[in-house]
Amino acid sequence: MHLLVQVLQALNPPKPSPATVALLLALVVGAAVYDIRYRRIPNWLNLSGFLLGLALNTFQYWNYWLDALNVGPGWLYSLTGFAVAFVIYIALRAIHAVGAGDVKLMGALGAWLGASVIFGVAFYTSLAGGILALVLIAKHRYGRQAVRNLLLLLTHWRVFGLRPLDALTLETSAGPKLPYALPIAAGVVLTRCLW
Repeated sequence: MHLLVQVLQALNPPKPSPATVALLLALVVGAAVYDIRYRRIPNWLNLSGFLLGLALNTFQYWNYWLDALNVGPGWLYSLTGFAVAFVIYIALRAIHAVGAGDVKLMGALGAWLGASVIFGVAFYTSLAGGILALVLIAKHRYGRQAVRNLLLLLTHWRVFGLRPLDALTLETSAGPKLPYALPIAAGVVLTRCLW
């Protein structure tokens, strides 16, 4: 019962220090630059981001977490955020909507930001991803084909359920590709500003 209370309290995050925010922004900007340049997010970056987020939440807020009126252990706050982010994005990975590096990056961000904030990041990331996708479609004059692909995908989902359509996965699609770490970085920035 005590663990359940701590998990529920972990939804109320402390305000991060400016140094923590700077490290977080360095992580997402680095991931975005790497993704734009190489079309992947390296595991070492995701793992180091996860471990740093876990360590910062465990040790930076040690006195805060020990206060019985507040959240609870920092490691629990961090792991709850990781779990929520991972579950949301592994579902998107299952239908080939995002890459594996994006799932791991969001998990690392969950370890930094906690469960409640990661919902905001996911929302603003989706919003930024949609806007950037429209810009990419316009830039490459891919609008008609994008609409046909969307209708084909929706029909496929209606008939076969939420399963990937092999002709329209990230790996096989002929259309322009959006390095998704860029909307993730935008989602983090928007969440820090607006959430």
